[in-house]
Amino acid sequence: MIHSLCFDANAKVVFSPAGPQPQFLAQDDKLKVLVAGLEAGQSIPSHPESLAVYYFLEGSGLMQVDDETFPVAAGATVITAEGARRGIQAHTRLAFLAVRVS
Repeated sequence: MIHSLCFDANAKVVFSPAGPQPQFLAQDDKLKVLVAGLEAGQSIPSHPESLAVYYFLEGSGLMQVDDETFPVAAGATVITAEGARRGIQAHTRLAFLAVRVS
């Protein structure tokens, strides 16, 4: 069960030369909430996933969802359908919050 939380998501982001280090903020059997950071040039390869919402906290890059590519920057929100393939490429240091529904 997820309880009420209040926090600064930006303060939870981890940037690593080794690649994304997702930090789970809350999770149960139906919902996962995480923050992740990418250094400039890093990426998350395209992969299928459950229904999700991505909110970009800082930086800029590209997000690929199936056959479409979207420019993303701080303040952008991307909603992806169940089973859609998605990946992210950072142009600058890029941080995002993701909410996945199982």
